[in-house]
Amino acid sequence: MLTRLSIRNIVLIEALDLDFARGLGVLTGETGAGKSILLDALGLILGDRAETSLVRAGEDKASVTASFEFAALPAGIAAALDDAEIAIEPGEPLLIRRQVKADGGSKAFINDQPASVALLRELAPALVELHGQHDDRGLVNPRGHRMLLDRYAGTDVAGLERAWAGWARAEAQLSEARAAVEQARADEDLLVAHLAELAALDPAIGEEERLALTRADMQKGEKLSGDLEDLRHLWEGSDSPLAALRVAARKLDRIADQHPLLGEALAALDRAVIEASEAEDKLREAAGALVHDPLELERAETRLFELRAAARKHRCEVDALPELMRTMRARLDAIESGEAHLGALEAAAREARARYVAAAEAAHAARVAGAGRLDRAVAAELAPLKLDAARFRTAVTPLPEERWGASGRDAVEFLIATNPGADFAPLAKIASGGELSRFILALKVALAEKGGAATIIFDEIDRGVGGAVASAIGERLSRLAADEGQLLAVTHSPQVAARGQRHYFITKASSGTVTRTSVVLLDAAGRQEEIARMLSGAEVTPEARAQADRLLEGV
Repeated sequence: MLTRLSIRNIVLIEALDLDFARGLGVLTGETGAGKSILLDALGLILGDRAETSLVRAGEDKASVTASFEFAALPAGIAAALDDAEIAIEPGEPLLIRRQVKADGGSKAFINDQPASVALLRELAPALVELHGQHDDRGLVNPRGHRMLLDRYAGTDVAGLERAWAGWARAEAQLSEARAAVEQARADEDLLVAHLAELAALDPAIGEEERLALTRADMQKGEKLSGDLEDLRHLWEGSDSPLAALRVAARKLDRIADQHPLLGEALAALDRAVIEASEAEDKLREAAGALVHDPLELERAETRLFELRAAARKHRCEVDALPELMRTMRARLDAIESGEAHLGALEAAAREARARYVAAAEAAHAARVAGAGRLDRAVAAELAPLKLDAARFRTAVTPLPEERWGASGRDAVEFLIATNPGADFAPLAKIASGGELSRFILALKVALAEKGGAATIIFDEIDRGVGGAVASAIGERLSRLAADEGQLLAVTHSPQVAARGQRHYFITKASSGTVTRTSVVLLDAAGRQEEIARMLSGAEVTPEARAQADRLLEGV
């Protein structure tokens, strides 16, 4: 609720600090004293346009600061602040400050953190609900009527939202599956052709690397063939170096025991024979590995070309071709099994739709029943508010299927007819300012709404009425304040003012060319004097004071 309002240099207000409390607070004062300035200042907090004309003459800037306190921060406010990355500690008041410069422009702050005016507008519905001569928000706005009726009727909105979400999810899955099957069908001929090509090619993982190595070896063999042939002739035959070493070793073996040095020479020669034999073996193996077969080389190069051409065609690596074949087979299999899968999804979507329709029908029935009760409750409030010729109706209208949603299949709007025989029409289009405020009061009393704005303000709801009607308005405001927590009423009616638990008196005083508006919280004696003034006019008579006492005693 609103706990404090601080105003600096707004029109006629130089400096003003007001404290507010729970219950019904009334604001009174002579016409032109500045009650509208207070509402304009509060409008800045709620995101209204910052007019430079609001800045007090001779000042560079004006500011308004409002403090709101909550037992627990409402979920909508908490979510909006979280999205704006504005942190508020638990139990900390919500402080909104707005500055307006005389040369144009404004700034907004929430708990001393910069905020946009759009954020203030987003928070406004949960902070203050203002009903006055030009009300275009709150209960007048049809966008909120369905929610208000659902609260009143006890509609299972959560169940309806779950059913809608389930249907939407089933339809999304069906749509996705249909798109996949349709795409697969469109690609089926191409898939079959591609798969046939790859199956004929029959690629294997690692084949490219093996072919590349084989081709490289054969290309090296082609280059080294002459050298290898020369080496083969050098190492083969009876006159080769290795044959000569072996002959020498045999001869030395016969005389090696004649002297130690001959034995050592034989050992060295044996080692040479062994190393030369190993060299001969390696040369033979190399010649076999590097053999140059033109036909085999052509086959390897052709195979490599085919594999790499297929990989380029499908934009993948050669080793990925086998997996691509498996993917293609799976897609073709999906086409064959798609009809059965689609049938199951279509059945699930039909069941989800049926559940939603059942939930929507239950919600419709609850709304129609609740609308009847609400119409009767509002009708009971109209006569005491001097609206006995008016009629109120809650219209619950079925929507076409393309407009169904999480809130069901109904449009809800509050309608009135102010004269007998007149057609019903929206609240804002039919009622005059005073009538509209009284209609709103009747509707709020009937709804006994919970979970709305933290603070409700009625601006001159008693305009043009008096006597018993004003008393009825005061009684209902007091009752509503007990239910809602905090109401503020700008009033010219002593009957309404007498119902207030806190009474603020707005006055305007001039000193030379300077005019200032001030607001004071009245004590008991001050309340009696102000209500007596409201009863008698400029001259307060003893009779007026006595009547004021009777009004105050009667509440």
